[in-house]
Amino acid sequence: MRPLTLRVRRQPGPLLAQIRVALAPHGEPLRWAITAVQGEELCLEAVVLSSAPPTGCKPPP
Repeated sequence: MRPLTLRVRRQPGPLLAQIRVALAPHGEPLRWAITAVQGEELCLEAVVLSSAPPTGCKPPP
């Protein structure tokens, strides 16, 4: 189990499917939340089941 923060650029279509696709390569999401929105870019924070190292998302300057 590990924390994960990602930036995702929203595309046309259902948002939930896009979030699931963005999280899938990182492991099985236990929970997730959209923590920031800037234009079409979302910042997601999640807890996933995975053995990969954590990634980060920094706010824009």
